[in-house]
Parts: sequence; structure tokens; C-alpha cells
Amino acid sequence: MRLQLASALAIVAAAAGAPPQTPVYGYRIIHVYPHDRNAFTQGLEYRGGFLYEGTGLNGRSSLRKVDLESGKVVQESRLDSKYFGEGITLLDRQIVELTWQSHRGFVYDRNTFQLIRSFEYPGEGWGLTNDGRQIYMSDGTAQIRFWNPSTLQETRRIAVHDGQTPVDSLNELEYVNGEIYANVWQTDRIARIAPADGHVTGWIDLPGLLTAADLAEGADILNGIAYDSLGDRLFVTGKLWPKLFEIQLVRKS
Repeated sequence: MRLQLASALAIVAAAAGAPPQTPVYGYRIIHVYPHDRNAFTQGLEYRGGFLYEGTGLNGRSSLRKVDLESGKVVQESRLDSKYFGEGITLLDRQIVELTWQSHRGFVYDRNTFQLIRSFEYPGEGWGLTNDGRQIYMSDGTAQIRFWNPSTLQETRRIAVHDGQTPVDSLNELEYVNGEIYANVWQTDRIARIAPADGHVTGWIDLPGLLTAADLAEGADILNGIAYDSLGDRLFVTGKLWPKLFEIQLVRKS
């Protein structure tokens, strides 16, 4: 009876022109991995048993290759102290990295971490991801820029919105099964975004991942999404977090 009533109400709402409610997802923890609590996580990706991580803060920014199981840093390249490292993305045999307010990015060889070149872009740099054909970049606003992966030049933008409401403060990005997942700065939420037009297809609520003791030791905000496309595994962490979580999404509403 309750399901029938809910269906009837949904039909009435649709007939009345009411916008459909955006789905909300909670989580189930599948596994907990160690994470360097000194890593101010800005960008995160997974490939073949390793995490590739970009960290921030002036004087502490680095590009890292991290063993998933142990959390051990197995390869690292540090940025000059004048740069505040931001998002990264892996594309073919290269890694692209942003900086926050320096308007400069870097391209590295994925295997050696040797710097190949630098490039410039307008505005702030926050998050990066790609779908193999184009790069998506966030700048702390409600917009996502599309870049040509060869030239690293902007080709267009989309404005991210939930219904009629702009979704501001988009941070770290990850491309997952045709959608862009985006941390929303200073929240425990991830927006699931349709690249075609920027509408939010769902929200992921992630409160309570860390214990009170973890928080008391200086853990900062949720930030960092990585997806294992071969194993269909989703990982999340945060700035200065001692743990990285593999989670499974659970529909709430």
C-alpha cells in the first residue's frame, strides 16, 4: 500500500510539473586502507594497484605514487615551494597536474615522474579528471571546463546545477561510468554530474567516515575520489586523513 501511495504521489507531482527529487546515496564501507595523514590530498586516481596522488600546501606539495594496500609512497616528485599543488589526472602515459593560484600546470611522464613541460591557464586550478577523450577541470566555482587533451586548451564549459540551483565550490573530480563525481568543498557530499549539460544526477552523502579520534588529530575535509574501472571499486579520502575508504553506494532516497 505504501509503495502504491508513493507511486501515485510521484505521478501527481509529475503531472503538476514538480521537478523530480535528485537521488541521494549513502555508503557501506567495504575496506579501509592506510593513508598518509600528512598528505593534503588534492587529486587522486587509481591504476593497477597504485594510487596516484597530488598533494597541496606551499612547501609540501608533491606528486606521488602510493601502494594501495600499505599506503606506502613508492615514488614522489616535489613541487617548488612557490606552488600550491592541486588536482591531477592520468592520460595515456602522462600525468597532468594543476596548481591553485599560479595559473600554471605541469605534465609529467607517468613512469618516471620526469617533468615534460609546463603550461598556463586562466583562473584558479582545483580538480582534474578525464574520460580518455577530453579533460575536465574545476576551478572552485559551479563551472567545469573541458580541455583538449593534446593542447590543454579549453574547448567549452558547463554550469553544474541541481534543478535550478547552481552547485558551487566544485573541487576534486573523478570520471565514473559516464558521470563526473565532484567533491563539494567544505562538505561531506559528492555530486554526480552529467557531462552533457551539467545537471546533478545524484548526491553521495559521506558523513561519519572518520572517528572522533581521527578528527581530533587534525584531519581536514573530505577530498579525494578514485575509481578502479576494472574492479568497479570506489575509493574516497580527505586532506590529512589517516585512512582511505573503499565504499559501496547505497540508495537513500
